[in-house]
Amino acid sequence: MSRNRDTFNEINITPLTDIFLVLLIIMMVIAPLLDQQGLNLTVPEMVDQEQIQNNETKILSVTVSADDRYYIDGEEIAADSLETTLKQLAKDYPDGLMIESDGDATHGAVVKLMDNARNSGITSISVTQI
Repeated sequence: MSRNRDTFNEINITPLTDIFLVLLIIMMVIAPLLDQQGLNLTVPEMVDQEQIQNNETKILSVTVSADDRYYIDGEEIAADSLETTLKQLAKDYPDGLMIESDGDATHGAVVKLMDNARNSGITSISVTQI
């Protein structure tokens, strides 16, 4: 009683090919999304308090409140006139801009301030939370 069994001589690669094609399509869809640019931020260096007091720096300080209002030296600046105000003040403050943001301020308000500052010609921008 011998049974004749057919031997399995070939490997079926169709399922493997299907998996690779699906992975290829996923990578083709995701690859353009990975090329988005973000903000180029540099980490500040540690500076002693004495060095800050000895240097006479002229940095413009803008405060973003919790309700997304902008203040320069305690005076409120309207959002639509922010860029023109920054252009006028940029000449007097050559060392850059310090954005002091409230913890409850929205990200959009801070980014809008950063965009207006760059459009005004300010290249050095620092952000801190108050």
